[in-house]
Amino acid sequence: MDPVLSSEVLDRLRQPRPYPAVSLVMPTHRREPGDAQDPVRLRNLVVEAEKALQSDPAVTRERRLDVLDQLNQAVKEADLVHAEDGLVIYAAPGEHHVWKVARPVPERVVVADTFLTRNLVAAHAAEQPYWALAVAADRVSLWSGETERAAEAASDGFPLVRSLEDPDAERKERIGDLPSTWQDEATRQFLRDAHQRLRAVLDADPRPLYVIGSPAALSLLEELGPLAPGTVTIQHGGLAAGPAAAVHEAVAPSLTARQAAAASTVVAELDAARSGKQFAGGIDEVWQAVKEGRVRLLAVEDDYRTVVREEGGHLEPAGADDPSARDDMVDEIVEQALETGTDVQFVPHDTLAGQQRIAAALRY
Repeated sequence: MDPVLSSEVLDRLRQPRPYPAVSLVMPTHRREPGDAQDPVRLRNLVVEAEKALQSDPAVTRERRLDVLDQLNQAVKEADLVHAEDGLVIYAAPGEHHVWKVARPVPERVVVADTFLTRNLVAAHAAEQPYWALAVAADRVSLWSGETERAAEAASDGFPLVRSLEDPDAERKERIGDLPSTWQDEATRQFLRDAHQRLRAVLDADPRPLYVIGSPAALSLLEELGPLAPGTVTIQHGGLAAGPAAAVHEAVAPSLTARQAAAASTVVAELDAARSGKQFAGGIDEVWQAVKEGRVRLLAVEDDYRTVVREEGGHLEPAGADDPSARDDMVDEIVEQALETGTDVQFVPHDTLAGQQRIAAALRY
């Protein structure tokens, strides 16, 4: 599986590739009995991709073999035993990527000169990612978290590790000049370095930040200056080395509170937009506004999926067997909205019951 998904990684995935770039997207199951069909479905999609490459006169034999090799490597890396709600696989000459997502996706094979990223982009936005910094005197680790999990981000200079052994400790203790760990200048410099590296991470990929550590660690880090607006501190020592599940568990109550507050703010902003006649509700109205780049805030219920077809410049409900049906229009709207700088917020089920489950506050 690929490393932690970030805005920077998404930007790279959306860049043009040498033709052919294969995108394979499929729903998966977390538990029995549905998970038994996932390996079969995956094999069938690989066969479909292989046939598409073989029948494409624009694909040379050398390119076809290269991409099929990449695709087969990706399939071997796909962890269907610990599947979530969807699987996204990309394969192009010389590269492959595998992602599991906690959001339903349609079944699809696409061959183009770019990867089909809208399902991955929407899943990333729906996960409401966060950063967690776990602080100890000898280790500072950075964790990339989402709604259901966290994973250590071993990049951007993290984790920072040092030894607490002081070769001069015996002499200092003898003369009464051995400071506590959190008063030691070496510790301050160690955390100052972590502080600077974290600032660079937040500048490149802004997210809500949770800082975890003992009261002494949090106090010293706070002295070094602010990290980001809205940073939440959590008094919990012993997590600088993880495990990931414990880090996420420590953050979970604060994450839930933040999400509830955010949903209330979204509803208030939509109400104000409606009063000011800068509001769109329902998938067709929102789609029109997104295409025109007029959406300032897009709100989507996190389990909202619908099948539509385009007719006369508008979206109409469609059956799944309709050959012109588009079953991931919500994800497409999310991706287009993000491209125009829209603030995209996913909210709990029934939050937008009166707005047909998707709504927007408009710029004009």
